[in-house]
Order: sequence, then C-alpha cells, then structure tokens
Amino acid sequence: SIDNYWDPKIIAQLNGQLVKIAKIKGDFIMHNHEHEDELFFVIDGLLYMELEDQTLEIGPGEMITIPKGINHRPYTKVETKIMLFEPSSTLNTGNVKNELTKKHLEEI
Repeated sequence: SIDNYWDPKIIAQLNGQLVKIAKIKGDFIMHNHEHEDELFFVIDGLLYMELEDQTLEIGPGEMITIPKGINHRPYTKVETKIMLFEPSSTLNTGNVKNELTKKHLEEI
C-alpha cells in the first residue's frame, strides 16, 4: 500500500516511539537529528548508509542505529523496504528542511 519512495508511514506507536515502514530508492540527503537516535531495519533490498568517514551496507534482516547528532545519508541502488524505529519528534530530514521533508505522516 506504499506507492511513493521516501514517504514513511506509521504502523505502530509505543512509549513515545513510532514504528514506520517505507519504500526507498535512490539518493537521500546528508542530515542529522540533534535529539533523536534512529534505527533502520532492512526488510528487503539493500541499504547503504553514508557516514562522514565510511559507508555501511545493510542487507535484509540487518539493522543499523544512527545515534543523535551523527551526519548520515541513506541511499539505495535498488528498491528497498525498511522499518524505522524513532521518537515521535523525529523529522525524516532532520536538520535539513526541503522538498523531501515529511511533516505529517500517514498512519496505516
């Protein structure tokens, strides 16, 4: 039921955290979250996480946690399905506001 890339949907809430799912493909932007950690879990596909000093490859069934304040840029070469765990205050583009910013997420 997700048609657009980089458009996370809320599937659950618990203790101030949101569980989100998204389909992603291509490049995102380098950004950080000043106050929130993020957890990315790859359901299908292959996620690359560019950090300031390295790029990590996260495959199906694997996850990565990005601590608050760390610059990161997720990207993919193929359509990838991910699950995210993050505080409800987390904005998908963090400290950057642009056309990719999603302020109001759909709950499914």
